[in-house]
Amino acid sequence: MGQLADLLLLLVVVLGLQALATSRIQGAVRAVALQGAALSLLPFALGHALGLGAMVAIAAITFALKAVLIPRLLTRAIRTAGVVHEAEPFVSLHVSVMLGAALVGAAFWLGGALELPWPAPSRLVVPSALATLFLGLLVTVSRRKAVSQVVGYLMLENGIFVFGQALAHQVPFVVELGILLDVLVGVFVMGIAIHHISREFDHIDVDALSTLRD
Repeated sequence: MGQLADLLLLLVVVLGLQALATSRIQGAVRAVALQGAALSLLPFALGHALGLGAMVAIAAITFALKAVLIPRLLTRAIRTAGVVHEAEPFVSLHVSVMLGAALVGAAFWLGGALELPWPAPSRLVVPSALATLFLGLLVTVSRRKAVSQVVGYLMLENGIFVFGQALAHQVPFVVELGILLDVLVGVFVMGIAIHHISREFDHIDVDALSTLRD
């Protein structure tokens, strides 16, 4: 099961790079949805001693929210706003990919240097968590479209979820559910905001919105 866990963690990082590298917003949403599907299998692959019922509940809720419900909400927001491409990001895609690769390398170096006070379920948990956090932050700050920034926010939460797997025996199950519900509420609020911004201003370019005056 350890090899499966490492494979899933590496897949999460690769999907984060894919979301960063694509100019099609729907492609980024699809990458995040696949991240959610991979994360739903992670508790089983890591062999947590949380009990079968708890792991099934975590996997089912994670898959339902991260791989199905939230991506569908984002897809609906994309269709409502009529946006297809991240045409002019703050940072070009080529530069973003290079920065992303550098951040992934830094995350794996830092994750290898950090020592947890307890044995990690996999040597790739902390590096993968940091890499996903860094990539999510980069997507959030380097994209102009509000939907793309929501994708970055989701990647940040995915990184937190991965890191939480290293704390599975210390963090109660209820806390993880609370994090997932907070993300769901946040996406609902962002989706509503995107809808109203698009309806009022005919675009969701946050750079253009910064030029508005009273």
